[in-house]
Amino acid sequence: MTAHLRPALMTLLLFTLITGVAYPLLVTGVSQAIFPARASGSLIVKDGKVVGSALIGQPFDDPKYFWGRPSATSPFPYNAAASSGSNLSPTNPALISAVQGRVEALRAADPTNKAAVPVDLVTASGSGLDPHISPAAALHQVSRVARERKLSPDAVRALVDRQTEGRFLGVLGEPRVNVLALNLALDAL
Repeated sequence: MTAHLRPALMTLLLFTLITGVAYPLLVTGVSQAIFPARASGSLIVKDGKVVGSALIGQPFDDPKYFWGRPSATSPFPYNAAASSGSNLSPTNPALISAVQGRVEALRAADPTNKAAVPVDLVTASGSGLDPHISPAAALHQVSRVARERKLSPDAVRALVDRQTEGRFLGVLGEPRVNVLALNLALDAL
């Protein structure tokens, strides 16, 4: 038995070092060298201070900011350690009630806006961490943000247009707006 145990343990040690230490260090080193911003979490820095990541949403509830998608994570919104969807079916009474409450909150924040509320403003994404909203969701909020900041709606709409990211390679995915980047650009106006 000892004749079989020693080679098995040596093989385990060798593969642990290769796949558990050397390979991760190599991949991390190469990614840090080629894509340093992405490898470090796509952090957004303002005035020398990290204010967030382009990959994880943040809660905004002040009416002078654009609001992102609701987050289904707990114990607080956009908790990256608890990424998950709500797992509620479209016919679940709890989801229907939550969506109705979110629509009412949007209507209360902007009573003059009678347009249909885009679905991504009232439903959480699959991960609960989505940092993006659709251009329609951003445009739906233009009148409220412009009024709260005493800006021209046309200026705010133009900012949304500039912050809209297109489809990857022109065909993959949907146009989207990163809420944190949009709000930072809004603060810079």
